Amino acid sequence: MIGRVPRRIELIAGGAAGLSAGLMVGAVQLWQGLMAVGLIGTGTTAPGIGFALLFAIVGGIGVGGLLGYRPDGLTAAITAGVLAGLLWWAVEWLTLLPLLEGRRVTWSLREAQADFGFLVGSMIFGGLTALLMQVFLTVWVRARPAAVLADAVPDHVVTRVVVIGGGFAGVSVAQRLEHRMARRGDIDITLVSNSNYLLFTPMLAGVAGGTLHAQDISAPVRAACPQTDCRRGLLEAVDPVRKVITVRQDDDTLHSLSYDHLVLALGAVPNYRGLPGLARHSWPLKTLPDAIRLRDHVIGLLERADVETNPLERRRQLTFVVAGGGFAGAELIAEVCDLVHDTRRYYPRLEPGELRFVLIHAQDRILPELDRPLADYALAKLREKGIEFMLSCVVAEASADQVVLGDGRTVATRTLVWTAGNEPNPLVNRLGFELIRGAIGTDPTLRVSGYDDVWALGDCAAIPDPDTPGGFYPPTAQHALREGKAVADNIVATLRGTALKPFRFRTIALLVALGHQQGAAQIRGHLLEGRLAWFMWRGIYLAKLPGLEKKVRVALGWTLDLFFPRDVVLTQSADVGGRAGGRHADLPMIELSRTARRPT
Repeated sequence: MIGRVPRRIELIAGGAAGLSAGLMVGAVQLWQGLMAVGLIGTGTTAPGIGFALLFAIVGGIGVGGLLGYRPDGLTAAITAGVLAGLLWWAVEWLTLLPLLEGRRVTWSLREAQADFGFLVGSMIFGGLTALLMQVFLTVWVRARPAAVLADAVPDHVVTRVVVIGGGFAGVSVAQRLEHRMARRGDIDITLVSNSNYLLFTPMLAGVAGGTLHAQDISAPVRAACPQTDCRRGLLEAVDPVRKVITVRQDDDTLHSLSYDHLVLALGAVPNYRGLPGLARHSWPLKTLPDAIRLRDHVIGLLERADVETNPLERRRQLTFVVAGGGFAGAELIAEVCDLVHDTRRYYPRLEPGELRFVLIHAQDRILPELDRPLADYALAKLREKGIEFMLSCVVAEASADQVVLGDGRTVATRTLVWTAGNEPNPLVNRLGFELIRGAIGTDPTLRVSGYDDVWALGDCAAIPDPDTPGGFYPPTAQHALREGKAVADNIVATLRGTALKPFRFRTIALLVALGHQQGAAQIRGHLLEGRLAWFMWRGIYLAKLPGLEKKVRVALGWTLDLFFPRDVVLTQSADVGGRAGGRHADLPMIELSRTARRPT
């Protein structure tokens, strides 16, 4: 029986699971002598144990309300429970407990090591609570199938939905449709993407900076959407009259797919604005190959500069320039700066004064999405790291050995990274749909203008924002994820003959990592900075990272980064002679779904 479990039952099951998990973990902690004075009570006294079990029940109810019944998502539920335990440990043992004891909150490595046993216990409690809750709910569903709230479809008709694009937007559509209807056999879902993985783009700067491995921030689309027919290929054409699309596959053959509903989530590509030399001599940061090549390029330049005898060329090799002062640019310049300084120990002939890091931005301040005080804080922190800022400046031209600014000044460099603008995938120009500002125009329900069975979302769509007259929703991941759910829900509503809902969403949070335990966060008007914002950045993005394996690998990578320096191994043959990768270097096909997004 497929359907929804009543919320009351989910909360009861969560509380029971929390109590059971608390008893199990508490017994182990008592056996190991880990019960200590904390927010849950005092040691092994009766009041202390009572408070511990009470908190376990409350925590279980919270997990029940957060996760709900996930019959086909047990791994994801356990992962969410483990992360909830990790978050509670950080809040209780590293934050609230020191404050209540009158100590300064440091989040130091020594303090974390001292509480490591409680960290393990908290994570085990969270994962075990999520597991037991799913077990309890499965038993309840099988015992009382008549009490399950089912979503009935009037007639059993298989509807073919084709999703183009394997980024946040496209995958979100497929996952929502799987959750709503695919298990009943009412919908046949096909997802077409240029790559077979979902790329978690907010962590691309970490790959470029050497703190993360490329495979750790990507998840197979087939695993993320197990009930979807996933195909690797490029969209060539759409025939909305016959309801057929043409896809070019890896072997360059063309294949036709028919559809009842078509969803376009084509993503975006770098916009070089026709500036001379920029496409050839700048480094983009949109794909995994981009991040890998950029890291190897930086390490390769350090290798070359260590033996370079020409002081001018050496200075050029040790100057790293990023164009664009948004989230991607600010995080990348911080990561590159940390990478170079952390690995300089391996290059004894390089002096700190020879290193130069420059960020060029067209506006008078960086991070314009943030409120001014928070943006100024980020600017000050980055300047403390030795990063130089050229504000109210634009790049006019680029060559292999210099960047020319709009005012005629030049910066001698072998590295220019372009994060100063994107544009919708150029594929939208030949599909025949109405375009607004270069993107596919939609109505408030995300339907493509003039069509009842074609939908568009994400970076390739111009979706009207009712709260901004004449404006459109921004291309961020937190919008794309909700847009995907809205498209899926409206497709289901179309099949059931119910009213479609217009998409409405307001940005929840904006976060930026500034390197070495520093960050900035703006959450619904509340401004946070420093270590707390940095911890929130890591915690939120780790929670959003798909798959338990990936979460564990990234968490371990970040932990090891606290103890060991970054390595200088070149992962591929790097061209350190100054020629950048460019937009299409080593990429035979245009990326359909790699968008520089930031989920929240």
